[in-house]
Parts: sequence; structure tokens; C-alpha cells
Amino acid sequence: MAEFDNLPGGGKHTPPKDFVCPITSNLFDDPVTLETGQTYERRAIQEWLERGNSTCPITRQKLQINKLPKTNYVLKRLIASWQEQNIDSVPNQSENPQPEPEPEPNMKSILPSSSSSDSVISQATIDRTMSELQLAITNLCMSEVLKESEMAVLQIERFWQEVNMDVDIHSMLSRPAVVNGFEEILFNSVDPRVLKANIFLLCEMGFKDKDVIQTLTRVDTDVECIVALFKKGLMEAVVLIYLLRPSTASLVEMDMVDSLLKVIKKQEGDLIQMCLKPKTAALLLLGQMLGSGEESIGSSIAKTLISEKMIESIVCSLGAEWAEERIAAVGILLRCMEEDGKCRNTIADKADLAPILDSFMGAGDAERFEIVRFLSELVKLNRRTLNEQVLHIIKEEGAFNTMHTLLVYLETALQDQCPIVAGLLLQLDLLVEPGKMSIYREEAMDTLISCLRNSEFPTAQLAAAETIMSLQGRFTSSGKPLTRALLLKRAGLDKSYQTLMRMEQLRNSPEESEETTPQEEEKAADNWERKMAFVLASHEFGLLFEALAECIKSRYASLCSACFVSATWLIQMLNVFPDTGIQGAARVCLLKRFVSIFKSAKDVEDKALSLLALSVFIHDPGTYQYSNQEKLFYVSEVFVQRLQYLTVVVNSCDPHALHA
Repeated sequence: MAEFDNLPGGGKHTPPKDFVCPITSNLFDDPVTLETGQTYERRAIQEWLERGNSTCPITRQKLQINKLPKTNYVLKRLIASWQEQNIDSVPNQSENPQPEPEPEPNMKSILPSSSSSDSVISQATIDRTMSELQLAITNLCMSEVLKESEMAVLQIERFWQEVNMDVDIHSMLSRPAVVNGFEEILFNSVDPRVLKANIFLLCEMGFKDKDVIQTLTRVDTDVECIVALFKKGLMEAVVLIYLLRPSTASLVEMDMVDSLLKVIKKQEGDLIQMCLKPKTAALLLLGQMLGSGEESIGSSIAKTLISEKMIESIVCSLGAEWAEERIAAVGILLRCMEEDGKCRNTIADKADLAPILDSFMGAGDAERFEIVRFLSELVKLNRRTLNEQVLHIIKEEGAFNTMHTLLVYLETALQDQCPIVAGLLLQLDLLVEPGKMSIYREEAMDTLISCLRNSEFPTAQLAAAETIMSLQGRFTSSGKPLTRALLLKRAGLDKSYQTLMRMEQLRNSPEESEETTPQEEEKAADNWERKMAFVLASHEFGLLFEALAECIKSRYASLCSACFVSATWLIQMLNVFPDTGIQGAARVCLLKRFVSIFKSAKDVEDKALSLLALSVFIHDPGTYQYSNQEKLFYVSEVFVQRLQYLTVVVNSCDPHALHA
């Protein structure tokens, strides 16, 4: 009980009501009785009238007086007599007096606040408020009657919400004894109004004072109680759960996903105003759970978000006022795109990207990379025209120069992050005329080639290879690159491509409106492919071909495959470029490698892709300018024969014959 020794409350005899000024709540010193029969302290009623009021504060009747009446000496003598009889109980006027159990109902509205420390009315109002608050705190902490404690919570919440004065209520409420009193209410009360007020007060205090949070987290059962209330429908409790900062593991164990989604769906107007919006807290907790590192957990949550059609609700948070909420939304949406790439169409259509771009400068390193990944995934739409629209938004709508920001970030990004950053930077640069020199393009290309060559970081090599392959610019509705399927179609094996396209048509909703025709989309895709291939192939006179050739020999199958497809694509595109010597660089780096693949590959598609590239070399006059012309001529003859044979096999629809 030592915690309560200093709690204010009782101990003094309350003066008779008629001896106390209804404005100052202090004993009368110079009482004056107005024509309405109401008595006030002279200084207080004088200030009331000087403020322009012309009615009695209590009765609201019009006052006809020109000046205040004389002192009510009869009342003053009675007060003096009472003081002599209760000398030990006479309150010091500088202290806070004992309040009336219930103040006059309209006193709050008729007593305007003032910033002046000399204001009699303002000081009296503060004194009375503090006294009432102290009594409520005493009831909360000391009363054994639940109803009294519940009423105390509602009183305290009203003080917090309504008092517009320079009163340090927080220091009175944040003491461990008082916080424990609020905790007791959480365990024992079943009144929704009381519980909501209780949660509100704990959130407001905890947001300002970490000591309050420490008091709440000392006992695990307290946290469990708050979570239980949240899952039962007390949505405001999610703010307190967030402030308690539970570990990711404990969050997962709490099984709160459904409850969090209900908060995110809820209209903000239906919830009380708090230090932190419940939707914000729910989103941050959801983001924390998705970042747990457990693939099964992340996948399950992402699937739930998609099936519950929550994507648009999450997208709204991309424009939130709080940067932390925006970045959490980025992480959640990125995970959803990884789970079901088709949702990127909804995100691209609804998202306001400018706030995300503005968040980049103030974000941490991990958050910056998450933003870059999000933007990179967002421009993998199955319509080229939409991709370029989104790229223009990324390039132009931020408060800062996006390309310069990415260039600076590229210098400090981790090795396995660099290819993603470079790929996005290169796409933004391609929106400008590709024939012009560009520091952004040079740095992006140097980064991609450097990562490809760095065999000490296989993850960076693979990221660079996959980035280059995706730069071709065509994707499925799930965001998967179509580069390999399209090359197979160009090689004559269009069965897999046609199957893929039929599946795409089945996945696409018939009601989805398209502003462009398929012909316009194809034209835009061809134009993008041609420009991007030229930028990649012509950098430093074909330096990329050398890096791709090295990686094709890698022992990592995924890296070898990505580089093989990228090299095939770029070689096949050499036919549409002017002869600037790039063909020679490609031939020197890749001819022998593709001959080897063609001879040794067991997979029909790999044979077809290698032959597609070799057909470009066969028709290149430079192929015959080697010293050993006879040997090379023989090889070229074999290529021609194999090409003719492959054509016959493909036309006969018997791909198994390719193994012959």
C-alpha cells in the first residue's frame, strides 16, 4: 500500500457548499450576492463581466447591474465562524481544494480558458480539475468496488480528452501504481465503453512514456489479456499491442492475422482518435510478421491478403502521413507480388508512388532496397505501355531526382543488391533518347558487368543475370519474364509459347479493359526490346558478351541458364543493329561456346536456342576470317545441315527426333 501513501483525496472536512465560490471552488474571501440570488467571489465575477458576459454564470439570467453590490458581510461572518471551529481543516487557498462530487453540468462550457497565470477563473478551473482528477485516481487505485473504479476510468478519460489547459495530467497517471490500476480494469471489466477508454489512456501514456510500456510488459499475462481483448473485437487495443513491441515470434504465436485485417478494413471514422491510428498499428504489426523470415508464414499471410481482397486497402497506406507505415505497406505488397504476381496490376493501377519516392531519402539501407525491389517488381506488368507509364511516374513524380538518388544509392548498396538497383536505373534511363551519352547508363552497365564477373558472390552474379534477362521487357501476368519462351518461338518451337499465351488468356479477367490494342502493345514491346538490346550489347563494344560467356561455364545451373538465354537474345538481336563491330565481339566470345552447347545439350529447347544464335553467326561474313578457314568452313557446313534438319523436325512436330 506504500504506492498510495501520497495519493491525494480525502483527509479534510469539506466546507459547506454555500461557503465556496462556484467559479473558483475556494472559500469566499469577498463574497458578493447578485440580483439573481447567486453569490460569487468579487474578483471572479468581476473578471467574468469584464470578459463581456452579461448573464449570471449559474442561472444564465440577464444582469441589470452597473456595478457589483457591496460585500455580503453576513456570509463572510458565517464563514469566519466556521473557520474558527474547523481550524485544522481549513484548506489553504493556494492548495487544491476538495472538489464537489459532481460539478455543475454547464461549468465546463461557461468557463473559458486563459493563458494568463493571473486569471482568477482559469486558475480556479485548473485547481478544480486537478482536484477532481486526484479523486478519480484515488478511486481507481483504492476502491474495491468495480463500478467505482470503472467510473474513475471514464472520468479520467474525459479529463484527458476535454481539458485544454497547461495541466500535467500525464505525470499523475503514469506512476506504476496508477498504471497497475488501469491493468486491473482490463482484467475485471466487461463494459466495452470502460475498456475502450482504458485502452485509449494506456496508449496515450505509453506513446509518450516508455516507463508505462515497461510497467505493462513486466507480466506476460498482461500482454495476453490485451491480445485477448483485441481478438474479441476491441480494435483500439491493436495500438497498445504495437506499443508493447512484442517479438516477431510471439506475434506469430498470437494468431492475430484475421483481427489485424478487420482493423485495416475498418473505416477510420468508426474508431476513436488516438496517438496512432489503429490501421497504422495493424499494418506495422502485419509487416513485422511478414518479415519473420519464415517462408511458410509469409506465404500464408500473403495468400490470405490476396484471397480477402485486401490489396487495395494496403495500397492506400502507400500515401500515409507516417513514413514507417508507407514502408511497411511496401514490404507487404512486395511479398504479395512474390506470392501472386497478378496482383501487381491492381497495385500499379491504384498506387500513389510519389510518397514512396519521397520516403527513400529518409529510409534506412534495408528499407531503401525494399523500395527499389518493390518498384522493380511493379514494372513487370504484362503490358509494355503500362510498364512505361509506371517508369515515367517513378522518374518524374518524386520530390527528388529519382535517377540521381538511385545513382548515389548504387555506390553504397550491397553487392547482391546492386544488380536490382542498376536494372531499375537502366530502365529509367532508357526513357530518354538512348543514343545520347548518360552517366546513369554507364554506371548501371558497369555495375551489371562487374557483378556478373564477381565469382566470389554467386548471388550477385545470378541477380545480375536475371536482371539482364528481364530487361527484354515482356512478362506474363504473374511477372515472369517471357524471354526464353519468345526466343523458342523465334527458333520455331512455338508450342510452349502458344500454351503459355493461352494460359494467360484464361487467367485474365474478361472484364479487364485495355486502353491499347494488341498490335499497339506488340509495337511498344518491339521498340523497347530493340532499344534495350542495343544499350546492353553496345556498351564498351560488346563487353557484356565477354561476361556472359564466362558465366555460361558456371557450375551453378541457374546462373548458366540465365546467361545462356540472355546471350541468345542479344545475339539474335544483332541482326537489327547497324554493323558497328559488336557482332565481331559477340562472335569471338560466344561462337565456340554455342557450338559446344549445340553438340552436347540433351534438352531440345537448349539445342533450338543455341542454333538460333549460331544461325546469326553463320550469316555473318566475319565468321570466315579465322586462320583455320577449312575447319571453320566445315563447322559452318555442319551448322547448315543441322539447321535444315531442325527445320524438318520442327515442321513434322516430332521434337524427339532432335536427339537423333
